[in-house]
Amino acid sequence: MGGGLGRPLLALGFGGAGLSLTLALLWVPSVTNDAFEAPDAQRLFYWHVPSAWMAMIAFGVLFVGSGLWFLRRSAVGWRLHVAGSEAGLATGLMAVWSGCIWGQAEWGVPWDWTDVRLNTFGLLTLLALLLVLGRRAQPDGVESRDTFATVGLFGFILVPLTYMATRIWQIRHPGPVIASGDDGGSLAPSMTLVLLLGVAAFTVMITGHVLESMRLTSLEQRLDRLQRALDPEEVAV
Repeated sequence: MGGGLGRPLLALGFGGAGLSLTLALLWVPSVTNDAFEAPDAQRLFYWHVPSAWMAMIAFGVLFVGSGLWFLRRSAVGWRLHVAGSEAGLATGLMAVWSGCIWGQAEWGVPWDWTDVRLNTFGLLTLLALLLVLGRRAQPDGVESRDTFATVGLFGFILVPLTYMATRIWQIRHPGPVIASGDDGGSLAPSMTLVLLLGVAAFTVMITGHVLESMRLTSLEQRLDRLQRALDPEEVAV
């Protein structure tokens, strides 16, 4: 599924993400705000925000795939589940990594265990890690797929909770900077341009990742069927 489109999209997305990070480090202005302890550290914002947003999209793919498998035993649904968990892990780790660097510079600590948004997003990333490692450690079958799909379905509750966390319990993590409903959510044009470039690049990258992951999962399943057909005694054992 996706043919040969996945890898070109991945390459294009990686290139765009690298360009957005380069522009963030060399071009956009630093924040001139006395409220920041480390104004230059905000340059990670142009990597951190797109990766966190794409992680949410990935968990949406995971949720849809889990539902399609659990309700309809859809092979495409299972491939979406696999792709969503892998993409969620990759982009989630990017967001956590960049956030920890910013937190160390701004707060003096890489993580604040009292901040709800940090913890719910961390749990989402751990959930993706559990699904990826669990799938690789367990034999593929209906029962194991049902278990992982259930985790994917119920774990999705963390997505809206993470999104709303800073609106309800803003502790350390900054609130929304775009479409926040007040003047504090505005950005300079150059900042907006680089942020939108990052979002577009990560969107292309995660689309390529999902397509390529679904293709690879389909090939793995085909290979497994061929092995079973060629060695029925192993299946019986």
